[in-house]
Amino acid sequence: MVVPEGTGASRAVQVSQSVLKVGALGLGLFVLLALVLGYATVSRSVDLSRAARLERENQQLAATLGQLNARISSLSDTLGRITQRDARIRLLANLEPTDPQVLQAGIGGPAPAGVAPGAPRSELVRQATEVTVDLDAMIRRANLLAFSFGEAADSLESHKDRLAALPSILPTQGWLTSAFSSMREHPVLHVARAHEGIDVVAPMGAPIEAPAAGTVISAGWETGYGYSVSIDHGYGITTRFAHASKLLVRRGERVERGERIALVGNTGLATGPHLHYEVHVRGRAVDPLNYVLPSGVVTD
Repeated sequence: MVVPEGTGASRAVQVSQSVLKVGALGLGLFVLLALVLGYATVSRSVDLSRAARLERENQQLAATLGQLNARISSLSDTLGRITQRDARIRLLANLEPTDPQVLQAGIGGPAPAGVAPGAPRSELVRQATEVTVDLDAMIRRANLLAFSFGEAADSLESHKDRLAALPSILPTQGWLTSAFSSMREHPVLHVARAHEGIDVVAPMGAPIEAPAAGTVISAGWETGYGYSVSIDHGYGITTRFAHASKLLVRRGERVERGERIALVGNTGLATGPHLHYEVHVRGRAVDPLNYVLPSGVVTD
């Protein structure tokens, strides 16, 4: 009903049901559209937020994997050096070297390359799996080395006398200029010949020490070697020290490890002051560095 302003009369306005239905339907469609649009906006906002969160997590994971890769590379280098030391200790302990195939079973591949900041998650998962495999391999290798060191320690404990006879220290401190070799060009004669020892450059007059206990079997001048000393350590092991400037021991003397036996010089066929050092086992020349435990020679 409609009441016009200023009159007492009123009029009735009749609205058909069809118009009301259309209006209600339009209003319902508007509300539904608003709800759909609102849901889409919220959903998109949630998706963007989730994507941003996943991107941050990926970046953090990539950074962590990069740090782990660097540590794995460092650990691998350390295990490599320990493995080399283990081989020397087993030699000193009169044990067979550890089977390389056994050690290889405990070695992982190279550490994965650095992870790109935007790498897909599947790539991050793959690299994380590789890191786990590498760590497991290093743990196995470390356990093998621990067992090997224990075995060597037991052997050394039961062979103290033999250990005292092994030339396990360097006779002098200096720079390794010529390694043990089956063939090389002689620096003075300029002909190819075996080099049955190592050459260590050191200052003139630097002390030369006995690398193990033993008895001096020769001390004097030798052709080519100049002033030299030879020591019998027992167990078939002998050592020779050549090109000395002065000898401090005589034949028949008993010496102990670390005792001074001569001074560095350049006598004989030498181009400058250095020590030529040989180790012989049952008459056969071997690489002296195989017996040396401390790192007393600078090679670079």
